[in-house]
Amino acid sequence: MATEIKVPALGESVSEATVAKWMKKVGDPIAVDEPLVELETDKVTLEVNSPAAGVLADISAQEGANVEVGALLGTIDEKASAAAKPAAKAEEPKKEEPKAEPAKAEAPKPAAAPAPAAASASASYDKVLSPAVKKLIDENNLDPRKIQASGKDGRLVKEDVQKAIEAGTAKASYGAAPAAGSAAPSAPKAPRADREGEERVRMSRLRQRIAQRLKEAQNTAAILTTFNEIDMTNVMALRNQFKDEFEKKHGVKLGFMSFFVKAAIAALKELPAVNAEIDGDDVIYKNYYDIGVAVGTPQGLVVPVLRDADHLSFAGVEKGINALGLKARDGKLSMEDMSGGTFTISNGGVYGSLMSTPIINPPQSGILGMHKIQPRPMAIGDKVEIRPMMYVALSYDHRIIDGREAVTFLVRLKDAVEDPQRLLLDM
Repeated sequence: MATEIKVPALGESVSEATVAKWMKKVGDPIAVDEPLVELETDKVTLEVNSPAAGVLADISAQEGANVEVGALLGTIDEKASAAAKPAAKAEEPKKEEPKAEPAKAEAPKPAAAPAPAAASASASYDKVLSPAVKKLIDENNLDPRKIQASGKDGRLVKEDVQKAIEAGTAKASYGAAPAAGSAAPSAPKAPRADREGEERVRMSRLRQRIAQRLKEAQNTAAILTTFNEIDMTNVMALRNQFKDEFEKKHGVKLGFMSFFVKAAIAALKELPAVNAEIDGDDVIYKNYYDIGVAVGTPQGLVVPVLRDADHLSFAGVEKGINALGLKARDGKLSMEDMSGGTFTISNGGVYGSLMSTPIINPPQSGILGMHKIQPRPMAIGDKVEIRPMMYVALSYDHRIIDGREAVTFLVRLKDAVEDPQRLLLDM
């Protein structure tokens, strides 16, 4: 009895995935619920488990193939035994051989020959056209090669073009090469040949989606960034004072992210536009605070969401961020972990970034960028002291957030982090 392995439901608004990796080969024995194949969507990576026990009889979708929900990935022979494994392995190369046909892949290349021919025809007319002559030729769709020139050195003059217009003998034919000096539409660029020492690797679906969404954000939103700096002296002293007791009691380290999440939420409550989004001609204000925390993984940047962060304690924020970070690095994030989010925080400081202009995560309207803590000389009263300083950046959608609101947001954030007691007293 053969059991089909199919692409499961991938989540809301996701209908296609890429086969990233098969964990079994044809002929391998399989147990029920054993991971078989890894699928990569534009949001998460997920494993497809075996629906039955038996032997992997066939692989219908090879690694790198794009598959839709419900598509056939392979089949399992429930009656076959592990003894069938050597035979299946021996046949596997035979199935793969017919797919490699380099000769056919090279066949279409001669079809590209007409393009150079057209280019050479255009280049054959090397007479310089004056602006007035070129304008007449372009406006009347004429081919300068069909016009008899009477000017010095065989150049076309305005009278030559006017005579050709009256006679109607110099109309450019469909698909003719453009006149000299005129701009021709560029043809689709063919992939360039790889040089020695180069390696061509296909972008993962996640990386493609990241590129698409970031470019979409730049094309759609009116993104502007404003900066401020925070003296981290007091928050670092508080953290050093209680970090051991905090970890002993809550089982998680006390980091800076919990302070910034709490401070950001306090600022968002005062400035609701930063927590809002644009939907057509409407602005949707959100009275909940699902904070996205940008996490770098080997596959790319992902932004899992910390739900209802305003209801979490410092320990709850730290535990939530740690759990999401581990799931992200292990590729275990679910669609629920990634969806939604009202505001995002990105900490480039962990990589040593001193300053950056983060890109907002649509449809959100704001993102906070944290950076490296750097000792700098600061004027404190009448003295100059070395203080641990951090630049912070707020990128925002200027369509609904004004400069006053953006600057005020960072000022409120700065006040809360520099005086952590404000967070405890909800001020």
